[in-house]
Formats: sequence, C-alpha cells, structure tokens
Amino acid sequence: MIPENRASPAPDPVDCRKCRHYYITWDKKFPYGCKAAGFKSARMPAAEVLAASGRTCLSFQEKKRA
Repeated sequence: MIPENRASPAPDPVDCRKCRHYYITWDKKFPYGCKAAGFKSARMPAAEVLAASGRTCLSFQEKKRA
C-alpha cells in the first residue's frame, strides 16, 4: 500500500518578540530586525526566514526575564 502524499503540518511559528535577537528599528519601511541574522524586514523576521527557507528560525533564543 502506498502512503498518501500529505502536506507536512505547518511548523510552529516562532514568536520574535520573545527572542533576544529581535529589535525594533527606526526605519518605517523595515521596522523589525534580527541581530542574529543581520537584517531588517517589513514582516516579523521569523516569517521572512520561513518564507525564504521553508524552515523555522534556527537562531531563536528566549529572552531572559528579570
């Protein structure tokens, strides 16, 4: 029996706001940034990484809360 070709489930989205590498820029066109990947974006950085590579962000590190 041949298994059905099913799309793999969507990966869990990474919440950039909880990542230590995430920052807000002063650039109105590209307000979100990622220090680990070294870029600014109009969308959340994790969404850009997923769109470009098809994989979730591998640089996510949760912020330490005081």
